[in-house]
Amino acid sequence: MTIKIDHKIVGYSVTKPDPTLDPGQLPAAEIIQMHEALKRPDKLIGSTYKLKTPEHVSEHALYITINDIVLNEGTNHEIRRPFEVFINSKNMDHFQWIVALTRIMSAVFRKGGDVTFLVEELRSVFDPSGGYWNKGQLKQSLVAEIGDVIEEHLIGIGMLRPPGQDTTKQEYIDLKKAEYLSTTKETVDDNTGFPPSAKMCPKCSVKAAILMDGCSTCLNCGDSKCG
Repeated sequence: MTIKIDHKIVGYSVTKPDPTLDPGQLPAAEIIQMHEALKRPDKLIGSTYKLKTPEHVSEHALYITINDIVLNEGTNHEIRRPFEVFINSKNMDHFQWIVALTRIMSAVFRKGGDVTFLVEELRSVFDPSGGYWNKGQLKQSLVAEIGDVIEEHLIGIGMLRPPGQDTTKQEYIDLKKAEYLSTTKETVDDNTGFPPSAKMCPKCSVKAAILMDGCSTCLNCGDSKCG
């Protein structure tokens, strides 16, 4: 609060903490929020994610490192917020745009506020060739898959809630999956968790739709043509 002084100052004194006051009654320290004026500390906590794509997309894996800053450390208001991101790879074909992307994302992180919008922005980038399959899922582009990694990290530090099925739908999916496997000789793929013969679901774009009793049912999102 700003106070206007409209008369001459004739004296002043410096207040000191009362030694008889209990430490638990001291006023709480100011809560530090993320903002662009916050200086980079000497040490940051980092997590590195390996992103392996099909060879026609990138022959070498990408290693995505996201460093977090800890705000209000040691208090009840301690939180982790992303501060910078780096992407390394032996593949130099994507070097220019990857450097540009990481610098822009790092600038957004340091700006503070709600940075979760980056996930959807990256996922909305489509490859003109139509994308590619990776671990049973259709990826719209390499940039979109980087967005998946950013989402995983934001969930890990508590900025996003993990996506999940409601209990009733998950029970239905588990029942259909067990019923399908019991009537066929198939087993689930170790990488995807779905039968190898499963088709792509038009709703969630995951190769998890199976055909039972003439009805297509997705074992990932629960979408069914039978209603």
